[in-house]
Amino acid sequence: MNEDYRNEIADHGASLIDEIGLVDEGGEEISGGDYSRQAITWTSATDGTIRPESDLTFDIPGGSTVAGWRGYSDVGTEYGGDDLTAESFENDGEYKLLADQTGILHVSG
Repeated sequence: MNEDYRNEIADHGASLIDEIGLVDEGGEEISGGDYSRQAITWTSATDGTIRPESDLTFDIPGGSTVAGWRGYSDVGTEYGGDDLTAESFENDGEYKLLADQTGILHVSG
């Protein structure tokens, strides 16, 4: 499919994902402390790729390991995401998910 089609599909996909959450090495969402999913606004698709419009900062409870992100609908449907380089938090802290390094790519083929 051509780029126009992939961009339309990517933009529609963005309309399904309202929140981003972080997961541990087992794929379970981080929980506890002040952690919460973050609302997401996506860029318009380019080359079949959507990205967050801005970085997202999450409060991480001590004893947690951040190992990936997942996209969720506002009713809690998980649509998948990507793995990250694992980062362990001995104490409470913050994790910044960088917009320019996070995205969903729709490919043809």
